[in-house]
Order: sequence, then C-alpha cells, then structure tokens
Amino acid sequence: MTQRRHLLQAATGIGASLLLPGLASAQTGGARRFQGVTLNVSTFSAAYPKLLQQWLPEFEAQTGARVNFDAPSFPVYNQRADLELSTKGAAYDVVNVTFIYSSRWINSGWLTPLDEFIANPQLTAADWDVNDFLSGARAPETGRDGKLYGIPWTAEALLSVSSRFDLVQQAGLEFPDTTDDLVKVLRAVNKKERVAGFVSDSHYGWTFVPYLHAFGGDVFRKAPDDLFPTLDTPEAIAAADYYAQLIREFGPDGAVTYQPDQVTQALKLGRVNFSDAGQLHLAQLGDAATSRTLKTVKFGFVPKGPAGRFPGTAVHGLGIPAGSRNKEAAWAFIQWALSRQTTRRAVAAGYGSPSRRSDIDSAEFRSRQRINGSDLAQLSLDTITQAERTGHMKYRTVSVYPQVDQQLNKAIALIATGQANARQAMQQAQAQSIAELRRAGQKI
Repeated sequence: MTQRRHLLQAATGIGASLLLPGLASAQTGGARRFQGVTLNVSTFSAAYPKLLQQWLPEFEAQTGARVNFDAPSFPVYNQRADLELSTKGAAYDVVNVTFIYSSRWINSGWLTPLDEFIANPQLTAADWDVNDFLSGARAPETGRDGKLYGIPWTAEALLSVSSRFDLVQQAGLEFPDTTDDLVKVLRAVNKKERVAGFVSDSHYGWTFVPYLHAFGGDVFRKAPDDLFPTLDTPEAIAAADYYAQLIREFGPDGAVTYQPDQVTQALKLGRVNFSDAGQLHLAQLGDAATSRTLKTVKFGFVPKGPAGRFPGTAVHGLGIPAGSRNKEAAWAFIQWALSRQTTRRAVAAGYGSPSRRSDIDSAEFRSRQRINGSDLAQLSLDTITQAERTGHMKYRTVSVYPQVDQQLNKAIALIATGQANARQAMQQAQAQSIAELRRAGQKI
C-alpha cells in the first residue's frame, strides 16, 4: 500500500473532526464541500511547506479538493509569483506572501483581503483564532488599508551565535554585546583550533543591514514614505567597511559565497565560530545527532553599535491571489495549513520557526529551543517584539527593496574581496539603486 493511501486511510479512519476541528461544520455543505475543485498552491521550498506536502492527502480527504503543490527555490518562486500576480492571473489559488515583496504585492491589489473570510463563521472555524499569530508577524502581511492579506507561517529573527564559545571563555571574554566587542573577541579566537572566526550568509541585504542600522545608517531616507536610497552616507560607508572587514579578516576560504545551509553546516561542524542567522537555522545546532557543537554553542542578540541594536526579522505568509477562481477553497486550505492542530503537529515534528504564540509558548517547543543554556525562543520573541516597536524593518517590505537588496549584495562582496573600498562600493550601490528605482517608476 502506498504512503498516500496510508495517509488517506488514517485521515478518514481517525475522523475529520479530530484532524481539522471546526472546519467541516463551519463550511456550508460540510465535509468534502470542494469535491471536484483543483487548488494550485505555490510557495518556495522550506521546512514548513515540506511538512504540508506530506500531509496533503488528509486535507484532500476531508474537503474533496485536489491540490497541486509547487515549491521551487526561493529566487525561482519569487520571480514566477511576481510575474503571475502582476497580471492578476488565475494560475495560483494560494501563494506565499514573500516578505520582501509583501508591500508590492499587497498594496498593488494583487492579493485578496482575508478579513471577510476570517470574520465569516460559515467559512472559518470558531477555534481558529487569528489573534494567536504574533502581532509582529501579522504587521508585514497587513496593507495600507489595514486589512490582512497573508497568514504568517514563519516569523524569523536574526540572532548571533558562537559555535565554539568555549574558545571565547578560554580567552577570558564574554559573548559580544557591541560591534567593538565582536571585533575584540574575533581577534582573540580567530583560527584557534583551526576554527575560522566569522562567516555569514552572502545575502547581505539581510545579514548586513542590522549593522548598517547599528552604525546610524539606513537603506532609505525614511521608508515607506521617502524611498530615496541612503547607501553613500558616512554611516553607511563605515558600516560596510566594518562588516566586510569581518568577512575578509576572519572568514574561511570562499566566505563571500556561503549560503544559509553552508553557514549552518560550518557552525554545526565547528569550522566557523561566529555568525548571524535566523533561529530556524540556528536551532539545528541543538540536534544531538548531527551537531558537534551542541555542548559549546551560545546564542545572543546581534551586536549593537553606536546608534543602538536593530535586529533583522523576516515573515512569510500564505495568501490568495486576486485572480484566484477558487477563493473559498483556497481559504479552507490556508485555514487547514495554519490551524492550531497543523502548526502544533509541525512543532512536534521539529519545526523551529512557528508564528502562533500558543506554539511558541508550548512546553515542547520551549524545551527544544533551550540549547546549552541559551533560550532561543525567547531571544527570537524579543527580537520580533523590538522590530515591531521600532519599525526599523519597514525598509524591507517596500516594493523597491529587492532592487536595492541586490546592490547591497554586490557592494559587500566587492569590499570583502578587495575589488573596491567601502566608499567606492557604496557610492556605486547608491548610484545603481537610484537608477533601478527610477526604471521601476519610483519618484525619488
């Protein structure tokens, strides 16, 4: 018997009310209301969508709908979705609302507001509770009209890590709290026991910006209202010089090419000591089966600089394209995919970046997130709360950030490899960002 048939049998055997409480009774027509409907769902490939793909037969058995679930790589997904949404086509019924595109997609009218679905007891189970999702995670999924366009499935916080904190302690130092502390620590531990000091994900539009803010710089003059780039200010140049120096002086060979999974693996193997990464990746250092640094790792906030501490956050959600012809079935899918029962099941399966407060506060999740004395869940919650309070992440959800993001990636790589100094690289990034924004029709 195939795995699919096993799951179908399990779903029908246990009963829909246990797997998806409230949904069948809340929808007019009851169970299998969407018999004959084919839903086209697309997200980028990530841990949570992979779990949903495994459990799809249960949703199909309960609702009668068939689901085509596509999950290409992050850049491929974004390119396809951006093009499809811009035409208001009907190719997709459920899409991932990507953080860096959320403002563009939501405020252009390319997605469907979800408030009416949520408020309708005929369409939404009474126990579903949208307010259980972190308010800081719902904010980027909310349009200028105040309506909600995406339900978050991940709320990621950028945190700092030392995989070999034992080397730091042997040097008589503490976990670095400031940018100055970080350099002092790295100079003390770099290459000790053949462990490189620092590496980061080469998506510098994500990993560098907390340092840009910490030095008093910013991406735009005042997002979202004034989107004139500010990459060539003295603060921005100083931040870029500092950050590229970390990579050049303390990084392993090929440091500017590292992707998130490579960073995680280097940390787990103890080949690199310090990095900044999302808690979804960092939680893997607590895996006793694969992590060699489980007993030496320590986590903390990204360092603060002269202007303060501004940690990065990223949120992704599920939404319904404006052109979908199956919106009620699409909402039923989102409701199932992010029900308490499904998200709790994901956490039990090891998912490390939930967006429901009840999951984050669960004993199971909290105990797994306490790794070698660090409380990763609390660090993440505090980071998301701070980002919501200060609003410093608004730069990342404006419609033209993807263009500037690419220029930041190029600039840091140029400086780190010695192909340009910080002033030259950031002035080039500034000029090219302005040109890109004007080509996009942005008035600056």
